[in-house]
Amino acid sequence: MSEPTGAARRRGPFRVGDQVQLTDPKGRHYTFTLEAGKQFHTHKGAFPHDELIGAPEGSVVRTTGNVAYLALRPLLPDYVLSMPRGAAVVYPKDAGQILAMADIFAGARVVEAGVGSGSLSTFLLRAIGDHGMLHSYERRADFAEIATQNVERYFGGPHPAWQLTVGDLQDHLSDTDVDRVILDMLAPWECLEPVAKALVPGGILCAYVATTTQLARTVEAIREHGTFNEPAAWETMVRTWHVEGLAVRPDHRMIGHTGFLLTARRLADGVEPPLRRRRPAKGAYGEDYTGPGSGSGGTAAPESVS
Repeated sequence: MSEPTGAARRRGPFRVGDQVQLTDPKGRHYTFTLEAGKQFHTHKGAFPHDELIGAPEGSVVRTTGNVAYLALRPLLPDYVLSMPRGAAVVYPKDAGQILAMADIFAGARVVEAGVGSGSLSTFLLRAIGDHGMLHSYERRADFAEIATQNVERYFGGPHPAWQLTVGDLQDHLSDTDVDRVILDMLAPWECLEPVAKALVPGGILCAYVATTTQLARTVEAIREHGTFNEPAAWETMVRTWHVEGLAVRPDHRMIGHTGFLLTARRLADGVEPPLRRRRPAKGAYGEDYTGPGSGSGGTAAPESVS
């Protein structure tokens, strides 16, 4: 049985063409590609690449200035943060949430819109494996080119499960029986109709947006469309900790807001979503609102029971 694409590059001794991440005594990272006969230069001296070729991962090398560097292969979160960018990348904390909360599984058929620099594409491809399908759509050809280079650099060549189309999702989406759709774009509400047609019943729509305005408009559009269940929305923040003897405290800096995520499930054809079992908060909608709980002709939804 052949190894999954890219797996051989993640284990064993260092080889020519491998990505190497060096960590200096202050914890700073430096990433480069191993090439026979080349040297890696720092302001603390240099060392030959040949010293690492054939060495086991986790080796320590010393520069001509006698500074020690720990050599490891970069993890995927490290790789996406250091790779060349055309557009902003989806941060690892959000990519991890997408993989978990959108339930990305091996063999899944996934559509992605808004490739950017290829960060999320790389995470998705590694999750779905060689027998899944990822069809990515990117409006800008220059972003698509950068993303292709980044994805192929990580996997060591083209990934058999990946197809990249340059163009708008709403104009080109022809995939059917799709399990998951991930939208990382300015106006995901414009794509709901083709997305609903592509998704299988029970399939998941996941949107990644930057602002509260985008979040609110997307959620309301999903509710109005009538083919999805009630969407869930959230954001994540990461706070690292300093642990040094008895000094155990949160770090002074943290990874705060990067974007909002929301998910919704595709209903079966012909099914109407049940009414939400809560009234909107007073003042949550404008004066012209006539929906559930408005007292202006709409059908009042019962209060939730806790």
